[in-house]
Amino acid sequence: MSKSGRITRSLSKFQALTTTETWVSTSESRPSKRIKWSEEASDSFHNTQSLVKADDGVAPGTPPNRRGKRKVTDAISDRTQFLPRLDIPWKIGAHVSAAGGVEKSVINAATIGANAFALFLKSQRKWTSPPLSDHSITEFKKNMKEYGYESRHVIPHGSYLINLGNPDLQKREKSYECFLDDLQRCEALGLEMYNFHPGSTVGAATLEDSITFISGSINRAHRETRNVTVLLENMAGAGNIIGGDFAHLAKIIAKIDDKKRVGVCFDTCHAFAAGCDIRTKEGWNSTMDEFSDTIGLPYLRAFHLNDSMCGLNSRKDRHQSIGQGELGLLAFQHIVTDKRTRDIPMVLETPSFEMPKEVWGVEISVLGSLCTSTGKETDLSVEATEGNQLEILEERIRVAVKAAEAKNGKSKGRKLTAKRKPGDKKRKRPVDEDDASDTEEGSLCSHD
Repeated sequence: MSKSGRITRSLSKFQALTTTETWVSTSESRPSKRIKWSEEASDSFHNTQSLVKADDGVAPGTPPNRRGKRKVTDAISDRTQFLPRLDIPWKIGAHVSAAGGVEKSVINAATIGANAFALFLKSQRKWTSPPLSDHSITEFKKNMKEYGYESRHVIPHGSYLINLGNPDLQKREKSYECFLDDLQRCEALGLEMYNFHPGSTVGAATLEDSITFISGSINRAHRETRNVTVLLENMAGAGNIIGGDFAHLAKIIAKIDDKKRVGVCFDTCHAFAAGCDIRTKEGWNSTMDEFSDTIGLPYLRAFHLNDSMCGLNSRKDRHQSIGQGELGLLAFQHIVTDKRTRDIPMVLETPSFEMPKEVWGVEISVLGSLCTSTGKETDLSVEATEGNQLEILEERIRVAVKAAEAKNGKSKGRKLTAKRKPGDKKRKRPVDEDDASDTEEGSLCSHD
């Protein structure tokens, strides 16, 4: 029998954890303003479209239709439609939608069989947002208890606009207010961690000065809040962005007064883009050794699990579905079977193509299948028998992604490029200097 035949035959054995029902019902809502979609406009955000909804219920990566409307997604509350929850020591989930209220994010996580999740607490692309309602706060806490989630397995993600490293005092203060508001929302919801991108020098400050600005802002926010732990995210290392080197994060942490309230969220795509070759077990262990020596393993508090569209040391932040990019599934096997990563929230920031149950549900179940219910490391490797199990599992994800692309189109999960008239020159998007991103880097993640 041919190799493709063996994979197709064996693939059927692994289909039990997903269904073909649609994850959500849909309605429509007019966006606050029209957005001109172009390669430049999308490049300063992450190339991971159709991931979660903003607080207005609209996917930031979803372009308006011809009537200027975009699709809104609602959570399912029928438990019979939920995928089986992972019963393993490794806490795996996704960055889910909070459309319609943060309380919906809990149900959305349960729907895809996640035992951890991330969310936005407000619009990630606005400086100010309406405060959380008493109803949303009460329902969020109720749902957390009802669906069996612990706050230590939830990772709220900060606004993309925040840049605590900006040397301009007025602009840094604007970022700080947005940052502090996020932390206060965490406290109101009973959440204990908050993940954000460290920031950028914007080419107008030294690295050391910006690190001092960032740590100073965190210390100030700690004094104005009670118990939320701030997680610094490692970055891809492009341009003026801070965090592409573990040493950057270590220097920030060294300046934090209350070190019990600071940690790191390790992004696999960012690490790979910054030069950490985690594709082999040796490479993974070497990276963890470097992390331990430079920062310290106790500071490792969360993961973003993302494959990469671009190669090692590319300095480009381009997320890809698990096992479908340059990292491959074997890289993630090392992570989700490592005893050091047990009980740490690990969330996908991969494209869902507006079909989270059908796509993320498969990715989560595949990652879960690499673990055992006893928590012991598996012996699943490239040399595995039975038709090469890693290839079979990668094929499961590939089939799910292709089906979602066929139904909703690649534009729901990939970068959109507007057509230019013949002779038109490529123009850069005007950028607000308050934005933490440097447009040439394309370093900011987009969760739609």
